[in-house]
Amino acid sequence: MTSYDLRTRKDDPAAFEDPMLLSDTAARELLRPVPWRRFAVIGDSIAAGTGDPTPGFAMLSWADRLAGWLRAAHPETRYLNTGRMGATIDEIRTEQLAALDDFRPDLVFVNGGGNDLMRRDADLSAVERDLDRLCAEATATGARLALFTLADAFTGPMQPLRPRFAAFADSIRRIAAHHDAILIEFWGHPARLRPDWLSTDRIHLTMAGQAIVAAELAKALARHADSGPGGE
Repeated sequence: MTSYDLRTRKDDPAAFEDPMLLSDTAARELLRPVPWRRFAVIGDSIAAGTGDPTPGFAMLSWADRLAGWLRAAHPETRYLNTGRMGATIDEIRTEQLAALDDFRPDLVFVNGGGNDLMRRDADLSAVERDLDRLCAEATATGARLALFTLADAFTGPMQPLRPRFAAFADSIRRIAAHHDAILIEFWGHPARLRPDWLSTDRIHLTMAGQAIVAAELAKALARHADSGPGGE
C-alpha cells in the first residue's frame, strides 16, 4: 500500500516518435481540463504495474505515469495505489477498501478478477458479480469509476485462456455500463501485437506497454473531463 511521491521527470524520448505514446508535456496539457484531484488505484498486479523493463522507457507503471501527468497538470493532485500482485477480488475488498475509504478519491481505477479467473474452477458469473460489488463499494463516496479491458494477447501457452478472458471483457463492459464508468478498451488495441507489449511471463505488460496504457487512459480522462467527479 503506497501513496507515491510524484516528482518531475524528463520525457521519454520514445514518446516523441511513437504515435501511441504521449510525451509528459503533451499529457500535462491534455489533462489540464480534468476535474479529478484525488486519484486512486486498487487491485491486483495490473494495478500494481508489475512488468519487465524496456530499453528507453522509465520504470514506471501505467498508474504511476498517469499520476505524474495529473500532478504536473494539477500540483495539488494526491495519489494512492494499493495494488498487490496475486490479489483476488475478495482480497482486494478485505485488504484495500479501508485505505481507499480513508483516502476518499474522486477518481478510482479498479483492476481485479484476473487471478480469480486463473483458477481451474473459475465461475465467470461469480467473478462478474463480485467485481461489480467491489466497484460499487469503491465508488460509495461518489468517486468516478474507471475500468479497462485486458488486451487480447493470449497466445502460446496462454491460448487456452482466451475464451474465458474474452467473456471477461464483456463482463467489464457490463460493469462499466452499470456504474457509468469511464471505460477504456484494450481487447482489440493494435499495441497488443507488438513484440514488446508483454513481459517474458506473457501475462504482465512491459514498461513500453505500461506507457501505451497510460497514454490511452489520459486521452480517455480528457474526453470525460466535462462529466465531473461522479459522472454525468
